[in-house]
Amino acid sequence: QVQLVESGGGLVQPGGSLRLSCAASGSIFRINDMGWYRQTPGKQRELVAGITSDGSTNYADSVKGRFTISRDNAKNTVYLQMNSLKPEDTAVYYCNAEVQFTWSPKAFGYWGQGTQVTVSS
Repeated sequence: QVQLVESGGGLVQPGGSLRLSCAASGSIFRINDMGWYRQTPGKQRELVAGITSDGSTNYADSVKGRFTISRDNAKNTVYLQMNSLKPEDTAVYYCNAEVQFTWSPKAFGYWGQGTQVTVSS
């Protein structure tokens, strides 16, 4: 079994910063792509940022230049540094990881429980 545990959410004023972390644990052979998604009530979950196992990144247009995704493969952890936060960044943020096990070449997707980020004065 694999668990993704997120931390770092909270309330921040517009223009402020937060850093989210997501640590994966379990009988993991390797983690391929990792990413951060967000969701607001009544809307579909959307990709915020993704990172491959070799460090290639991609971002939603709305966060380019403000958010930075990174990962520590030794710790099976992905981070999201969020700067210049705006009220429209308010959402529940979820991490996702594509996990491989020793007993299968196929990767399986796992989600964290979500962490609330609220940007408000």
